[in-house]
Amino acid sequence: MDAKELRDKTPDQLREELTRLKKEAFNLRFQQATGALENTARMRVVRRDAARVKTVLNEKAAQAAAE
Repeated sequence: MDAKELRDKTPDQLREELTRLKKEAFNLRFQQATGALENTARMRVVRRDAARVKTVLNEKAAQAAAE
């Protein structure tokens, strides 16, 4: 997912997406600890997607505060 897609979403949708990504990251960490994780690169992708969502949320908050 790219930031362009995220900017089209509402803040509520972004918070839901962030929650989903955090749950997925937790599950991936659990799989890694038990040795069941097959695609280790997925952890990096999920972390970066969560960071993108947080960035867009902060941008929207700053924009709302400026108005």
